[in-house]
Parts: sequence; structure tokens; C-alpha cells
Amino acid sequence: MSRTFEDLVAEAESVSVDGWDFSWLDGRATEQRPSWGYQRLMSARLAEVDSALDIQTGGGEVLAGAVLKHRKTLPPTMVATESWPPNVDKATQLLHPLGAVVVADSDEPPLPFADNAFDLITSRHPVRAWWAEIARVLRPGGSYLSQHVGPASVFELVEYFLGPQPEARKGRDPEDARKEAEAAGLEVVDLRLERLRTEFNDIGAVIYFLRKVIWMVPGFTVDQYLEQLRELHEQIEADGPFVATTTRFLIEARKPV
Repeated sequence: MSRTFEDLVAEAESVSVDGWDFSWLDGRATEQRPSWGYQRLMSARLAEVDSALDIQTGGGEVLAGAVLKHRKTLPPTMVATESWPPNVDKATQLLHPLGAVVVADSDEPPLPFADNAFDLITSRHPVRAWWAEIARVLRPGGSYLSQHVGPASVFELVEYFLGPQPEARKGRDPEDARKEAEAAGLEVVDLRLERLRTEFNDIGAVIYFLRKVIWMVPGFTVDQYLEQLRELHEQIEADGPFVATTTRFLIEARKPV
């Protein structure tokens, strides 16, 4: 017997959304993963350098996984930055035992580091890449490796609640990222875009996702969108999972020697 709308809503509203771990969605939503395997690439790059910086590390889960899942060690100098206080606490608890220092940072320029400080900079799903700062703190010959959210990602869900968003659909174009990186003096050596299938199996998964990824539907609350949520619940019950398209792009850029 399927669970009621009220039960699903109550559960999804009560669960913590701290950190950047989406395991609560196991069995409730699926997201196809990019073919390049970002965490594996990140792990391999970390093993090759003496100093690295992970920007906007969230709760530190991706960086920790690059070490623990792939049986690697962190570089002698490993720093991670994060702006949201609950995530700073979580990342500190997770990453300090592995040898990484977590720095509370506003995610606005300037980065709190000296020029030419790091061999490698990584970031998974940065809200914004400040290319001039990335170029400044990279050592000559150093690299930036990142997986960014691509254009109009999960916009089927966004536009279900907000209506058509033609201007917003133009944002996060990987070619714009290329131009900005090159304007900062970096050489883009890899740029790949993939469109991937995402499914939400119940309304609780939708609510949890929108509570956690707060920029998708800014200011989202259940009360504000209650009727739309109820209609979407009935749609999922009748027709099956709500399907959306996730977009991701991989970008690697190097600072010339």
C-alpha cells in the first residue's frame, strides 16, 4: 500500500539536509552519473601533487570519498574551503582525521591564500567559479579540475514550480566557462558535457531535494507550494516517477609555466 501524501511530506520536512550526502534518497530517486567518474579522477590527481585545495567542499564527503573509496592518501598540504557553518563543522569532523585543514570562507573573492600556493584545485558543483582567484593561487603548471552543474539542469522540476525560465536556461554554459578560464590566463585542456536522466519516485524525494539544493527553487517551503506538491504527488502515483534531465560538465584547466 502506498504511503499518504501527508506521511511523505512530514518525513521529508523533518530529515536533516546538512552536508552534501544524498544517501537519504537511496531507493527514492536516481541520478545517472557522468561517464568520466569525477571522484576517481580527483583521487588520481590528488595522488600526484604535494599541495591541493578543494573549494566549496560542502560537508567534505566528495574529498573524503576520493581518499577512502580509492585507497589513496591526501597530499602533504591539503586544504578545503566551505561557507555554510553546518557544513564547516561536518567537513572538519570528516576531513581533519584524514589530514586536511578546513577553512571557513565566504565563497567570494579573494581566496584566503597566497599567490602560487597550490599544485591542484578541485571543486565539485561550485556555485560559481572565480577564475581570476583560481589562476592566482595556482602554481605555474598547476591544474584546476572540476565537475560543474551544466545548463538547465533538472529544469523540468524547476519549471514545474516556477513556470518557464528562458533566461535562466542560458546560464552555466560550458563554453562560457571556457572563455572565463582563458580570460584569467588558464589553458582549458578538457571540457565535456553530458545530459543524464534523473527520476523522483515519490514526493518526499522532491521535497528533500528542493530543501537541500536551495537555489533550484529559491525560498522553497512546503506551505508555499502545497497544492503543486499535492498535484505532483498524484501525478507520480498515477504515472510513475517524475523524470528530469541533469546536466554536468567536466572542466580541466592548467596555469601555464
